[in-house]
Amino acid sequence: MDSEIIGLLGLGVLVLMLLARVPIGITLITVSFAGIWVLIGPRPAWGILSAVPYEFAAKWTLSSVPMFLLMGYVCYHAGLTQGLFAACRSWLARLPGGLAIASVLGSAGFAAVTGSSVACAAAMGRIAVPEMVQKRYDPALATGTIAAAGTLGALIPPSILLILFGVFAEVPISKLFIGGIGAGALTALLYIALIWVRASLNPELAPREPVTPPLSERLDHLRETWPILLLLVVVIGGMFIGLFTATEAGAVGAFASIVIALAKRALTLSAFWEAVVETLTTTGALFVIAVGANMLTRFLALSGSGELIADSVVSLQADPLLLLLGISALYLLLGMFLDPIGAMLLTLPVLLPVLDQSGIDLIWFGVFLVKFLEIGMITPPIGLNVFVIKGVVGNMASLTTIFRGILWFLAADAVVVALLIAVPGIITWLPGLME
Repeated sequence: MDSEIIGLLGLGVLVLMLLARVPIGITLITVSFAGIWVLIGPRPAWGILSAVPYEFAAKWTLSSVPMFLLMGYVCYHAGLTQGLFAACRSWLARLPGGLAIASVLGSAGFAAVTGSSVACAAAMGRIAVPEMVQKRYDPALATGTIAAAGTLGALIPPSILLILFGVFAEVPISKLFIGGIGAGALTALLYIALIWVRASLNPELAPREPVTPPLSERLDHLRETWPILLLLVVVIGGMFIGLFTATEAGAVGAFASIVIALAKRALTLSAFWEAVVETLTTTGALFVIAVGANMLTRFLALSGSGELIADSVVSLQADPLLLLLGISALYLLLGMFLDPIGAMLLTLPVLLPVLDQSGIDLIWFGVFLVKFLEIGMITPPIGLNVFVIKGVVGNMASLTTIFRGILWFLAADAVVVALLIAVPGIITWLPGLME
């Protein structure tokens, strides 16, 4: 049997195992190991299985993953992010849809220290949804806003998805981070515009606050945001001016978050332990999937099926726009059923050769890809952020209500995607300034 056919059969088995709900990390490792065994024998297969985990995990750039995760968990458990929503609310509540707009901006701020859309949605959901419902906001608008705004967690740096893409695609992670700022800011602005227009046209959706808080109270709330603002300046500013790399920024950010939390007397021993345990658990889960994806890359290279797929696509001489539309449709489909990390690492071994031969800028594509993966986080039937919000709000809103609120934001995301394709500079301009 030709090696290319073995590779394609392996991909077919992989899809069947995923449909059977086998965990994606186990699926990737099992299929790759079995495929390599068939291609070149048991001893090389065992050798690759024993070597890949160390070779992958020992990459220096991956040390930023646990560091950025630790920074986010320390900020969360020490309560450093709690002032974000309060400050935005006190300044914006009088606007049409002010609390929902404050939720988007609060989520953007939280995203800058967490790198995870699920964590962002869960944290902001606990704070903002009960208050919006109490103020008689439409439950669909309240929950839909938080579920959608949570997706900013993977776009605005630091982003675990962008780190993993940078490692696999071998492109500078710092440029991916800075490129994510443009896409994240555009997404947040369109979400805010959507909320403002809907609340202006239908005030019953989001009643305005009758009284503006005194200036002194608003300034007090603003002062409570200094820990996050300081972290932003240190981490993002340091990368932008070239003071340190993205890998070093993770360690700097983790250390700075601990120092700030101790200075505020907000970090207890139990809170720090919880942050460490969650960091280790999340890092371990991510690395199992990533090791499986790395083995899949080797299996496809040995079989030649990865190159076969790339050559087949390029031979069609597809217009880059058509290629992007096809890739977009693929990720929309995968996003309905897989978590973003699994969907990305499952497909990159096949797509990277195609993108390389098509001449598509990988910095731009990395951010564009993450945007699509995050759209999958709010896409029916298995929009993970929607289920996170449901778990947080309980009986305040049904799943149907939350998905109904999401539809408006999916329309805004469609506009964002169109703009990112039409104006690539939204992503590439800031990274270009770093050269």
